[in-house]
Amino acid sequence: MVDLRDEQPTQHEIGNRTYIVADVEPLDVDGVRTIEVGTLAWLIGFLALLPFYSRLADAGRTWWLWTCLAGFGLGLFGLEYCRRRRHARAERRADQA
Repeated sequence: MVDLRDEQPTQHEIGNRTYIVADVEPLDVDGVRTIEVGTLAWLIGFLALLPFYSRLADAGRTWWLWTCLAGFGLGLFGLEYCRRRRHARAERRADQA
């Protein structure tokens, strides 16, 4: 079980080695930026493959194109989910304050 208190150890000794734990803040807590970048990457992949549709069809690889489109669509759902979660967390923090 992970201990999530503020008094986390600054170093761990495992065997004959000592590992120092860096005090680092999390980068993207709500995940919105991560989902935005991933969704954009799927869209760019779709747009990059679109001019090659006939080649993909000849090779039987049109699924590459549709996979990019599905990734973009699912990314939009994920983006909305993360935005709602961020908003709910902000409301909860405001209610607690």
